[in-house]
Amino acid sequence: MSNITMEKIVSLCKRRGFIFQSSEIYGGLKASYDYGPLGVELKRNIKDAWWRDMVHGREDIVGLDCSIIMHPDVWKASGHLAGFSDPLVDCRNCKERFRADKAPGAEPGATVTYAEGGKSGGKKLSGTVDPRGYVCPVCGSPDLSPERQFNLMFRTSLGPVDPLQQIADAAGELAALDSKSRMARLAEIVGQSAVYLRPETAQGMFVNFRNVLDSSRLKPPFGIAQVGKSYRNEITTSNLTFRTCEFEQMEMEFFCKPGTDEEWFAYWRDTRLEWYIRLGIHRDRLRLRDHEPSELAHYAKACSDVEYFFPFENVVGTGEWGELEGIANRTDYDLKKHSEYSGKELEYFDPDTQEHYTPYVIEPAAGADRAALAFLCDAYDEETVITPKGQEETRTVLRFHPRIAPIKAAVFPLVKRDGMPEKARAIIGTLLKEGINCFYDQSGAVGRRYRRMDEAGTPFCITVDSQTLTDDTVTIRDRDTMAQERVPAGGLGEILKQRIWGEK
Repeated sequence: MSNITMEKIVSLCKRRGFIFQSSEIYGGLKASYDYGPLGVELKRNIKDAWWRDMVHGREDIVGLDCSIIMHPDVWKASGHLAGFSDPLVDCRNCKERFRADKAPGAEPGATVTYAEGGKSGGKKLSGTVDPRGYVCPVCGSPDLSPERQFNLMFRTSLGPVDPLQQIADAAGELAALDSKSRMARLAEIVGQSAVYLRPETAQGMFVNFRNVLDSSRLKPPFGIAQVGKSYRNEITTSNLTFRTCEFEQMEMEFFCKPGTDEEWFAYWRDTRLEWYIRLGIHRDRLRLRDHEPSELAHYAKACSDVEYFFPFENVVGTGEWGELEGIANRTDYDLKKHSEYSGKELEYFDPDTQEHYTPYVIEPAAGADRAALAFLCDAYDEETVITPKGQEETRTVLRFHPRIAPIKAAVFPLVKRDGMPEKARAIIGTLLKEGINCFYDQSGAVGRRYRRMDEAGTPFCITVDSQTLTDDTVTIRDRDTMAQERVPAGGLGEILKQRIWGEK
């Protein structure tokens, strides 16, 4: 991984159409990104693989698609309105605003040096790390503001009400109030129509527990899965799509009988780690990190993170572990809280034991955007190859598992004449009908076309040549080995499906 940098990843993403800066022609918007033609296919394939393995591949998990805007009381019950916040700190040197819990640690009392204003080549300054034990993640300065809490939920208004107009209409009333009363009245005005963009998909599954239980006739242990967008007004956004304000989650809530929760927690922790390995991520770049008791969320009995070693730049060098997925034992906290606030019973009655109980919940919660970034970083490779002219050149290749590769196969006519383009188009038409995403390219030398497909992560390239027109065979070139073999054109669909999905 020594040759991989985020600069190279970002350049490739822009060049080949994986990820673009959102609103780029207007100067962009911080931490907002658009998935290009290849990126949208990669992310969709990851989500489809997750859904196939988590839902369609099991008898005990069903799907759900919940509204992004839910009743505000959902967020009161879950604790998000009162406690969904991060400790915010400002760097007085470079003006960066960041989360205190994500800042690089430093020995309290130690003297550190940093550049004035955080600018390269700026005047060297020194300072002492205060008892909090961290420095600015951008410039390394210990000159930091006090911590303050910042709520991460995006608030908007529902209905034909403009809170700003309501505040303006109440200006006279507000002016007569003292500061504390004025703030309370402002909160009341805004709160009358306030709703929130969901910060997680989990709560929609908890409040639908009874609906799913009654309609699907499942019984614990069973799960509810959902893939969808969530929104958080993140203080610190960084490293392409790793931390953004709008992101997509792949979450599952697994409801089980109390007393079996530790067994199920261990099962899902190991199962989810293996999922990434099966889809091609190197085992030595993954780890399971158990949370310390001091790290656990208020609802959690235990939590383990699946982390990937990203090539992120930081003040101590290149490389940083980042969370891909959290597996949490949420106990019965959520169901009991929603039962308390809604007044609705969210228990399960076991007809075999004649027992009522509130299920415990094991939650594997993954980020689709982080997964896509991890698969991109892990697949990226550079190697020196010898050209047909005997010259050395660097081959950049994305070694995606075929199952998640954006394009499964590219089809080339060797030349743009003699009926080869027509034959290549016919082959693509057949493969598309069989559900194999293909790409046609007839521009430039075949070697250059191979290189373009290597950078796109396309596992197989098919070439139509003069022999094809006589015996109806084509060559298949393997992305990773660059080996070529000749096969019947009529059997391409079966060959590719077997190599991509293991189908016969």
